[in-house]
Amino acid sequence: MKGREFDYYIFVDCSENLIGYSIIEKQELKELLPKISKFAHYRMLRHKNTYIHSIKTRIEKERILSYFIKHKIRKVGQNMDIYLDILEFLKSHDNCIMFVSVDDNQYFKFKKMINAIGGKKVVIKKESELTKGTPEYQASLVLDNLLNIERLKNG
Repeated sequence: MKGREFDYYIFVDCSENLIGYSIIEKQELKELLPKISKFAHYRMLRHKNTYIHSIKTRIEKERILSYFIKHKIRKVGQNMDIYLDILEFLKSHDNCIMFVSVDDNQYFKFKKMINAIGGKKVVIKKESELTKGTPEYQASLVLDNLLNIERLKNG
């Protein structure tokens, strides 16, 4: 992955009973990176409540979501809604090279689905395979944090 650029980056993640996705274009990702440099994985944090409050404020103040083409969060039972959105996006951009990071628990199902549609220009990685500090890793943290904000808001 190092040195390789993709046209679009797609992130699929789960947090307890929620699943979500986000899609960002290469150029938007480059512009977003400085604004998310302080983002961290929620489960690795010591002061979770303080962090979530701070990150929620930063997401709103920096208009983080405006960098993403699409994003959505649903209950896990509605994961087909998430998958259909992603498939529709892949189909409408079939001439583009895509990077997809998928939650480890969803990886094999998702990979089978992409292979079934002939996604030859799609590179799929498990979330756990992302290297800390890479643009892909940092961008995946946005969705991770959004899921945790939503989960805590509803729960």
